[in-house]
Amino acid sequence: MNNQTILVVEDEQEIANAIAIYLKNQGYHVLIAENGQEGLDVLEQNVVHLAIIDIMMPVMDGISMVLKLRETHDLPVIMLSAKSEDIDKITGLNMGADDYMTKPFVPMELLARVNSHLRRYQRYMKSQDVVSENVKIIGGLELNEDTKEVFVDGQLTKLTPIEFKILDLFMSNPGIVFDTDTIYEKVWNDIAINSDTVMVHIRNLREKIEIDPKNPRYIKVVWGIGYKIEKQ
Repeated sequence: MNNQTILVVEDEQEIANAIAIYLKNQGYHVLIAENGQEGLDVLEQNVVHLAIIDIMMPVMDGISMVLKLRETHDLPVIMLSAKSEDIDKITGLNMGADDYMTKPFVPMELLARVNSHLRRYQRYMKSQDVVSENVKIIGGLELNEDTKEVFVDGQLTKLTPIEFKILDLFMSNPGIVFDTDTIYEKVWNDIAINSDTVMVHIRNLREKIEIDPKNPRYIKVVWGIGYKIEKQ
C-alpha cells in the first residue's frame, strides 16, 4: 500500500468514480473534484502527488486549472478529453500538462501512465537533493555520467557503451543539431567513415528510450541535417 494521493478532476461522475476505483485498487489515495475551481481548492488543502484533469468542465475548465496550478505546483498532470483534435493536445501540453489521453481510454493504460509519471517525479525530486553536473535530466530521461546509468521514467534502462555516449552527447547539448559525421567523430573519437553505423545505433537507442520509436519524443530528426534532443 503506498501513501501517494491522486486528484481526479472530472465533471462526469461515472468516469470519475471508475478512475477512482482503478486507482484505489492499485493502493492510491484518491480525491475527486467536479471542476477546475474545486480542484484548485483541493490542492490547497491536501498534499497531492499527481492530478488527472478533464479539459471540458463547468465553472473552470481543465486548461485554466492547469495554468493556475502551475503557478505554485510542479506535480505531474495528465489531461483527459473527449475530443481527439490535435489542438486540444497541443494546448494542454503547452499550458503545462505532462501527458494527454483521449476518452474513452483503456484503464490499464491510464494506470501505466500514472505509475510512470510518479516514478519519474520521485526520481526528479530526489535529484534535487543531489547537486551534480554529471546528472542530466530531460523529460523522463535521467543520465548519470558517474555511474553510467540511464533511467527512463524512473526505470533503469541498459544501454551499450556506444548508446550511452550518443545519448550523453545529445543530453549535454540540448537543442543542438548534430550531423552523423559529427556524432561519429565525437563518440568514436575517429574520422567519420560510415554514417550508417550512427543511424543503426540511434535506431537501437530509440527502441530503448522511446515509448513509440516511430514517433520519438526525445531524439528528433532534423531532415537533411541530423539529430537533436530538446529540453522538455
